[in-house]
Amino acid sequence: MLNGELTSNISNEKVIDNAIQINVISSSYCQPNIDNNIKKGNELHRHLKERHMIMIALGGTIGTGLFLASGQALASSGPGGSLTSYLIISIMVYFVMTSLAELSTQYPISGSFNTYGSRFVDEAFGFALAYNYYFSWVATISGELVAAGIIVEFWLPNFPSIIWSLVGMTIMFILNGFTVKGYGEAEYWFAMIKVLTVIIFIIIGVLVDIGVLGHEKIYGKNWNIKGAPFYKGFAGIITTSIISGFAFQGTETIGIAAGESENPRRDVPRAINGTIWRIILFFVGSIIIMGLVIPYNHSGLAHVGDVNNVAVSPFTLVFLKSGIKPAVHIMNGVILTTILSAGNSGLYICTRILYSLAKENKAPKQFCYLTKAGIPIWSLLFTTILSTSLFALSFIGNQIIYQWLINITGVMGFIAWLGIIFSHFRFRQAYILQGYSLDNLVYKSFLYPYGQIIASILIFISIFGQGYSAFTIKPFNFTNFLSAYLTIPVFLIVFFIYKFVKKTRFIPLKEIDLIKDSIQLRQS
Repeated sequence: MLNGELTSNISNEKVIDNAIQINVISSSYCQPNIDNNIKKGNELHRHLKERHMIMIALGGTIGTGLFLASGQALASSGPGGSLTSYLIISIMVYFVMTSLAELSTQYPISGSFNTYGSRFVDEAFGFALAYNYYFSWVATISGELVAAGIIVEFWLPNFPSIIWSLVGMTIMFILNGFTVKGYGEAEYWFAMIKVLTVIIFIIIGVLVDIGVLGHEKIYGKNWNIKGAPFYKGFAGIITTSIISGFAFQGTETIGIAAGESENPRRDVPRAINGTIWRIILFFVGSIIIMGLVIPYNHSGLAHVGDVNNVAVSPFTLVFLKSGIKPAVHIMNGVILTTILSAGNSGLYICTRILYSLAKENKAPKQFCYLTKAGIPIWSLLFTTILSTSLFALSFIGNQIIYQWLINITGVMGFIAWLGIIFSHFRFRQAYILQGYSLDNLVYKSFLYPYGQIIASILIFISIFGQGYSAFTIKPFNFTNFLSAYLTIPVFLIVFFIYKFVKKTRFIPLKEIDLIKDSIQLRQS
């Protein structure tokens, strides 16, 4: 059941897969009411193979959140608390992704959850979801540019960091600018580097703990330090859950990539179902090793999360304990790879979101133009310019404007996850009400709806827990409070403005279109 239920026999499966290909080709052009003066290129190309999809799903989760922020989690709640929080968030992410798998295998279209929000909830909901998510990734790309310059400056301190940031932007643009396969291959190898790093880290960590490497036998004694394993108790777990929640953001990229997968009905479920076990191995395994080898009150962990100081990465600390002297340089290179991977994914996501919005007449029609290789080139150019412009704000004054933009968009990943679950709820309700059998679904979300309810509760806790520190610090810190929660009213303002201008409505379940882009329903 965990792998979903594929209900077609082999011959029907071939028919449906071919029909999916035909349907996406016919639906990937701009709508007829788009100005015909805008020349259309070829359709979005389905060149992402199963191995690309698996690595996109996995690589989307392994990043600076694991390599740097995990140490902050250990310092905030101890080895037991950090392990508990990562287990909780792993469960939450899994149920979000199974919802996305059910939708994206049923409707393998570019645009993903914002398109689902428009179709199954309200056009205004999809519009707000798309633009808030788009700008959150634009801010993420600009943040990665800042980090890339700092990381390279570690090796070449006499060169201006802005040069390396712009070189990084150029590399990301090239990887996205020619073929979708180029993006897929880049993500495959970026993810492979990260995966190998984590596997080596876990093996070395075990050897350090039992005394094969290093100068002492630890045997988990760091769990017995006063205050461990649950430092700060329940409050520490909540704080760490928020940190780990940000670390997992990016997994939903696979839903957008489904629109360019060779075989979405096969590859998307496999990629998502396989991801949960890899998350357990890589994230939870890494947290266990950190808790065993590094004391939660280690002085270096106070600075973890600061990209200016890669030497305090918990990965680096474990490697150094093993006696591997070049550990700082190794992790610096891995983190640079992680930064390029995140920026590469961000450009891909943003271009596909703008492309899907242009098809729905919710963005300028120029963004609908495709090159012969199937790349939304104007969407890519616009996103590149916008991200670079936001990056330039980091050099102005004391970076107040830049930091506020990052804070405003930071929580959008959680809102996107809620949007996925809510769209899935509405799809299931409409599917049953309109008389379709659940046995005919290409993929069934595991433990629906209980898993999705649990995930929704955890997401709400993560969203509203953002400003927890504002209430615990005396006097009340209004700036922290505002930066933590400002994203919510921004989302609502965009939603209501679009709803008022376009006179949209909450779509009744009986009127939801379940046929368009769904080959399974067309065949039944």
